[in-house]
Amino acid sequence: MAQTADLLPVPYCHVVFTLPQELSLLGLQNPRVIYNLLFRAASETLLTIAAESRRLGARIGFLAVLHTWNQKLLHHPHLHCLIPAGGLSLDHSRWIRCQRSFFLPVKVLGRLFRGKFLAFLAAAYRKKRLNLFGALAYLQDPTEFGRFLRRLRKLSWVVYAKPPFGGPEHVIKYLARYTHRVAISNGRLLEMRDGQVTFRWRDSANGNQQKRMTLNAIELIRRFLLHVLPARFVKIRHFGFLANRNRREALAMCRSLLPPPPTPVTALLTVTQQRAIERKCPFCKTGTLHVIDRIPAGKSISAGAAAGVNTS
Repeated sequence: MAQTADLLPVPYCHVVFTLPQELSLLGLQNPRVIYNLLFRAASETLLTIAAESRRLGARIGFLAVLHTWNQKLLHHPHLHCLIPAGGLSLDHSRWIRCQRSFFLPVKVLGRLFRGKFLAFLAAAYRKKRLNLFGALAYLQDPTEFGRFLRRLRKLSWVVYAKPPFGGPEHVIKYLARYTHRVAISNGRLLEMRDGQVTFRWRDSANGNQQKRMTLNAIELIRRFLLHVLPARFVKIRHFGFLANRNRREALAMCRSLLPPPPTPVTALLTVTQQRAIERKCPFCKTGTLHVIDRIPAGKSISAGAAAGVNTS
């Protein structure tokens, strides 16, 4: 995967920006405009908050992937952002790490994201870039559109963030999971009988329970087609120091400021040595014994360190 070449030896964060359901129909009538505004509002929010001295005070870089569906295949536009947990100081002299417990405050991100998106949406309206027909025809009246914006401004916009979760080896799994996913995979399709299709879905509002849903085949196709993006629309984008125009130079600078990743113990051994130490545990006779470190002669080892030796 080409994206793995851009990974840094640091923990990563997963941040999700979601548009409220009240914007769904507007997004369906204006997918290119609304999805572009989603990318712009989310990226500017992250870059702005991260650069504030009371937050991180750093220039960050990240990858953002657009998804437009939920588990029931209904329209649900949101961005998955994968972010190194830290960034370059504004003078590019050092790497600044984020806190271990969280990356940036989600409530602050949510408020700024809402403000930026609605400002961009109002500008698009003034420039007559929005199609408004059918159930949204009433928004052609500027007074009604102003009321619509005020209703959206009163909502709490959802920004979700996990704590930093691991290094590049975990990120590879995330990239595979999010970058090229479609609205529904073959593995979720369970049965087709008499024109009815049954598929599996995860109910996040009920403890992520796995449930079944059966739809008429035509309705299933209709829902799937909601998520066909406009022609040549770019759904994976890079921002900050990972932006295409300066990515190579910025990554080289980041790596020069970061400590080198630890060398795996197995890399210090020859193939013959590795095979010699991978043997059955002398105690349980089941697990395979692996060397996790080497202790030079004369160096003591603490009880806590000794407790870390295990078998698999």
